Amino acid sequence: MAEFREILKNKNFLFLWLGQITSQFGDRLNQMALIALIYARAPGSALQLAKLLSFTIIPVFVVGPVAAAYVDRWDRRRIMIVCDALRAVLVALVAFFFLGAKNLWPIYTALFLIFSVSRFFIPAKMAIIPELVSKEKLLLANSLSSTSGMIAVVAGLGAGGLIVEAVGARGGLVIDMLTYLFSGFMVFMITSRAHTYLRKERPIEALRDAERLFKKTLFSEIKEGWHYLIGDSDVRFIAQSFFLLGSAAGAVFVVAIIFVQRAFGSVTQDLGILAVFLGLGLFVNSLIYGRLGAKLSRIKAIFIFLGASGVVLSVFTISLKFFPSMFLAVILIFLLGMALAPIIISSYTLIHEITKQKMYGRIFGSLEVVAHLGFLLFMFLTSFLAERIGRFQILLFVGIALAVIGWGALALKLDKRRI
Repeated sequence: MAEFREILKNKNFLFLWLGQITSQFGDRLNQMALIALIYARAPGSALQLAKLLSFTIIPVFVVGPVAAAYVDRWDRRRIMIVCDALRAVLVALVAFFFLGAKNLWPIYTALFLIFSVSRFFIPAKMAIIPELVSKEKLLLANSLSSTSGMIAVVAGLGAGGLIVEAVGARGGLVIDMLTYLFSGFMVFMITSRAHTYLRKERPIEALRDAERLFKKTLFSEIKEGWHYLIGDSDVRFIAQSFFLLGSAAGAVFVVAIIFVQRAFGSVTQDLGILAVFLGLGLFVNSLIYGRLGAKLSRIKAIFIFLGASGVVLSVFTISLKFFPSMFLAVILIFLLGMALAPIIISSYTLIHEITKQKMYGRIFGSLEVVAHLGFLLFMFLTSFLAERIGRFQILLFVGIALAVIGWGALALKLDKRRI
């Protein structure tokens, strides 16, 4: 733990870390409120829940590539501050104006805009980390950065059901708005600045240059980012990993929510409990792997824990189907969280280690597109199939597939250039 305390003494990184814990707590609380809203209007419908979630994913394809290119030009700290302010305003609109509407389209539109803004925020957050810490501390920094999301899962989803029940969906959204404002304030406290093309220009010159670059070079830079992702074997391997993880997450996310609701007969309470232990597993192994993971090959770690996550998911699905015990379920979901943590941390650390700094924004933006494409495709596919072949069969198939892919690649000694 001494290593983590040392990196948290870096005030710039500490401000970033604290801000993300808070805003991601609000995100998960928001998610629980929307799950409850869909359940109230269309109980047990995986397709309706998938439709709602699709409006949080489509911006990845529409806005993501453009946003990623500009992240490499603009001051990343300022991008994050503006994004948090805009998201706070949009969440407030949902809470006070759209939530009571009979038609869900205003909420869908607001979600689309919120997550469009997030397309600027996420690559900026990932790209600014190397500006705040030394190269030797990147693994620890990425562990703690991932930990912020894991703590948010524990607190936001775990307490989300109880909070929404106590203060209602509108109250949960108001809390979400406040978390964005706090996150923006924390980022404002960061004194470091990321290097950008426009940093030394006067404001008017910067605006003119931005217009010129948009007209002449923006799409060429997007193309350059994708060529770099496809052409470099190391980066291409990570892109394949992101697509696989995104596809698996999309395949099980909506189906698992309905599966748990039906198994325990509740809307959000048991989902929240399971989310707590999933987050705890992610958190615990992030700390362990962040400290000891340097001794293990990043590639091998991805394969080993991908196979482990598939086995745990399969056992979890079988146990919940035939022995619906919350005690057993929380143990298995905790183990699933522990298996997922090294995959996430290793992937992000590999990107920082093998990618040129000036390409961070475009590469992270491109990887977001790859992962969310897999998520969206398989979310709708399994939501459609769930009502025809059953949720149990889908979850079990995904678990077995992950185990075979992960441990099969490891057993065959496939390296990153042969996949």
